Amino acid sequence: MTSTSEVPAAVAELLPTLFTGMPGASFARRELEFRPVGADGRSQAEMVPLYTVAETGEGGPAAAIMRYLPGCVAPSHRHPGYEMIYVLSGELETDDGTYGPGSLLVMPPDSVHAPRSPKGCLGLVVWERPVQVV
Repeated sequence: MTSTSEVPAAVAELLPTLFTGMPGASFARRELEFRPVGADGRSQAEMVPLYTVAETGEGGPAAAIMRYLPGCVAPSHRHPGYEMIYVLSGELETDDGTYGPGSLLVMPPDSVHAPRSPKGCLGLVVWERPVQVV
């Protein structure tokens, strides 16, 4: 796991300050701890889960701060629900093009893609439903 104290200063400045909690209650600051992702065939990827299917229920939504290290490749996968990716830094590539900071990608249900990042990138990803590797 990588905490924000281990992230290079230039990248750390781009990371959001994370607060978690329930509406109507106080929000507590939380350290970003990146965890390696590889269960679905991705390489060179790390994430900070914001909420997961463990909290939302099987087949439910999830969200994370994703960090694709240089050379990251994700296998081709289908989205049974919407997926949104907001690129915070670096470049994310798909078969449709290259997307830099400030780009918001919205993939509709049943879309298929295989994102990659030769140079690395950081993004906020929201999945309406869990993806299916194809």
